[in-house]
Amino acid sequence: MTFKDLSIIEPILRAIREEGYTTPTPIQEQSIPILLRRKDLLGCAQTGTGKTAAFAIPILQHLYKDRDRNKGKRKIRALIVTPTRELAIQIYDSFRTYGKYTGLKNAVIFGGVKQGAQTNTLRQGVDILVATPGRLLDLMDQGYISLKDVEYSVLDEADRMLDMGFIHDIKRIIAKLPRERQSLFFSATMPPSIIQLSRKILGNPEKVSVRPEQTTAEKVEQLLYYVSKKGKPKLLVHLLQTQPMDSTLIFTRTKYGADKVVKMLGKKKINAEAIHGNKSQNARQRALGNFKSGKTKVLIATDIAARGIDIEQLSLVINYEIPNIPETYIHRIGRTGRASFSGLAISFCMEEEKPFLRDIQKLIDQEIRVVEEHPFVAYEPDEVIVSAPKPQKQQSYNRSRKPGRHQYHHQKSSRNSRSK
Repeated sequence: MTFKDLSIIEPILRAIREEGYTTPTPIQEQSIPILLRRKDLLGCAQTGTGKTAAFAIPILQHLYKDRDRNKGKRKIRALIVTPTRELAIQIYDSFRTYGKYTGLKNAVIFGGVKQGAQTNTLRQGVDILVATPGRLLDLMDQGYISLKDVEYSVLDEADRMLDMGFIHDIKRIIAKLPRERQSLFFSATMPPSIIQLSRKILGNPEKVSVRPEQTTAEKVEQLLYYVSKKGKPKLLVHLLQTQPMDSTLIFTRTKYGADKVVKMLGKKKINAEAIHGNKSQNARQRALGNFKSGKTKVLIATDIAARGIDIEQLSLVINYEIPNIPETYIHRIGRTGRASFSGLAISFCMEEEKPFLRDIQKLIDQEIRVVEEHPFVAYEPDEVIVSAPKPQKQQSYNRSRKPGRHQYHHQKSSRNSRSK
């Protein structure tokens, strides 16, 4: 199937062709026909599956076809609400890309910056608004935004919205929307809280689900390194120095942890930047811009900040700290292996993180291949060691190796000589 087979109009098809896309992803193939019929949609899909285009293309097509009916000053007829600034900008860019031949006007608003430029754009009138919840409500309260003309509403990354505490903001926004509208609801996971929220937003929706396990297994090679807590920094430096990549995205669980890794790498003359919620908007955009352009090859990120990172040829993702939520692992490694490119994801696992690892492997229904030989291998604490083997020559991971039994090597006596 091609995009042309989905009955997409020529102005949008032209933009799609210019981006080099011909074949829709599974979620696009399933969602676009439903949305072109103006049905509500409940979608379960992670970022990296083509989800944004799946809802952007039908909305652009509806608005373009209805342009004669909506002459006069532009009013907000499509609203997309998403949790982070980075993701809002990414969605805005997608609407601008696919809609560049439609004559429709898009805008994006988010907090962390002065509102002047955003309110000036709103005064001129927009057709499509992409927003984060806090800034949207703020400008609504100030009278800059009215939602009374919205015909299409999208709640994207709903699970992350709830994780970030936006539930009350979302309910306030929904209360201001017209009852007659097409509603789209996307979430990477569907726990009971998300199902309950979707029922308050959607009427009788069609349902589309792209299983994250499939997306994970198909394009991303996954490797696992068992390592002690003290060995993690040394292993990270070792990999970055011996396995140089064009771009490496490293995940930590906390903002403090991200800054700590950046500082540690700096001492080893490895240039890296961090992106997380405590950074100013300008600092985050600058770090992201440097990473996308290749000026910075190593970016450290927390999960929330990384939702908007969309780089097709990202070489490597490293889970410096294994996430305690299995679905988060899928989001992380989904940063690589995007579009038609393959990817590599490496996870560091210390003893206390093994329960998290078991949950992840259960979710993805596969065992992650262990790199059995590296300079900082951890060993089972309850394993009886008779004698320590002699230090072996450092070996980098070999992608062609077959999965094998987890092996642990005692290297206490040789740690200093190996880590120099």
